[in-house]
Amino acid sequence: METKEQTVQTNTQKTTMNQQQPIIVGLDIGTTKIAAIAGRKNEFGKLEILGFGRANSNGVQHGMVLNIDQTIKAIQTALERCYENNPELEINEVYVGIAGHHIKSLQTRGDIVRQNTEDEISQEEIDRLVADQYRTYIPLGDQIIDVIPQQFTVDNFPNIPNPIGYSGVKVGANFHIITGDKNAIRNINRSVQKSGLVTKDLVLQPLASAAAVMSDQDLEAGVAIVDIGGGTTDLAVFYEGVLKYTAVIPFGGENITNDIKLGLGVLKTQAEAMKVQFGSALSDEAKANTYITIPGLRGLAPKEISVKNLANIIQARMSEIMDFVSYHLKQVGLDNRMLNGGIILTGGGSQLKHLLQLTEYLTGLNARIGFPNEHLAGDYNEDIAMPMYSTCIGLILKGYNDFENKEKQMSANYLKMDKAEIEQLSELTNSNSEALTQQKVELEENTMDEVEPIGVPIGGREKLTKFLNGIKDNIIEMFKEEDDVKL
Repeated sequence: METKEQTVQTNTQKTTMNQQQPIIVGLDIGTTKIAAIAGRKNEFGKLEILGFGRANSNGVQHGMVLNIDQTIKAIQTALERCYENNPELEINEVYVGIAGHHIKSLQTRGDIVRQNTEDEISQEEIDRLVADQYRTYIPLGDQIIDVIPQQFTVDNFPNIPNPIGYSGVKVGANFHIITGDKNAIRNINRSVQKSGLVTKDLVLQPLASAAAVMSDQDLEAGVAIVDIGGGTTDLAVFYEGVLKYTAVIPFGGENITNDIKLGLGVLKTQAEAMKVQFGSALSDEAKANTYITIPGLRGLAPKEISVKNLANIIQARMSEIMDFVSYHLKQVGLDNRMLNGGIILTGGGSQLKHLLQLTEYLTGLNARIGFPNEHLAGDYNEDIAMPMYSTCIGLILKGYNDFENKEKQMSANYLKMDKAEIEQLSELTNSNSEALTQQKVELEENTMDEVEPIGVPIGGREKLTKFLNGIKDNIIEMFKEEDDVKL
């Protein structure tokens, strides 16, 4: 039976581990909104939301930044509201979602012949294989955003999910390469940079949304993620445990709002309000004798809008979007019952009434709404668990995936080092720590702002000291003898 002291020690270890986890921020630059969410994983692997802010997006159309100044103002407004929720929060780096008409994808194949065939395949060799794909020829004016390995092969053995630890002469893989327009990417990076932030990574929005709403069972069964945003509808298809296809459909919630505005002769704000409150994706489900009364302009009489006509307009545009989804699924031969997980609808547009029924009718696949609440800790704000914030939550998960992969790589490197090398590194760590301490004392005595430790910025010396001490502690713990453990 666990004693009180053991319970306190366990809770202390969990708290320490939680504090060691980095705070990662996802920034969703969308057509209708810009959202920033800061999160950190707790001891149970769930995200604790530490800050949340959003602002209306005026400088973005169809997922592309067209007005950098307006986009900067919106990003800064979202950050200010994030700081209002948590004044102690400090945001420097962000994971940014990217979408738009300019996004394209292609399939490639890559192989490398190994030099040391008797050794096991290492992570370095896989990294080199992936890095080679960044030299793939793409059209002038485009830029590679991401290279995603699909199924690996080792010699004559295909369909290997992870080849690390295998032995063989040749290792290769099929790759899904995502590209985008250089100018569009540059505008996003400039907007983020001029907002005082650093872009840690650009992530395709449907992949981020998929990480937030998709489980391992969905990945195995095969699903299509349909993220209905303001300017675009993003599609990501997963089959047999890998990403098979991505596409960006050039229609979204803004197109529906504009259709209502033109079709019913109302203001855009009125069209948006009617869509959200009374809209339906199935005209057959709308009551024929129900009307919406909206105020007239400049003393004109109020206007009555038929709910049936409103639903007809919405259904026409949503049917067009779902026809695009069916078309793309046919492109990869997955338009039939092969996707046992069906379609997961997410994004702000997924909350239209009766959209599930329309999707199932037009695609022939089961459909459901994807919420990101599965990854959130229990005390989250309910607004954050809405489908419109799936991309932001997915960006944080992407950041943690990168962080955990680096931690595993560091651990693997430790295991490869012999004891003499580790003792040498430990001595180097001690000497560096002493040198940094001496530099800190000298800096405190010197009031000149421009003086910096050699090779270490003033703002980063404490982080470097903690990092070096952490390496030293890991090394000491790794080689501690069993007799040294105090019972």
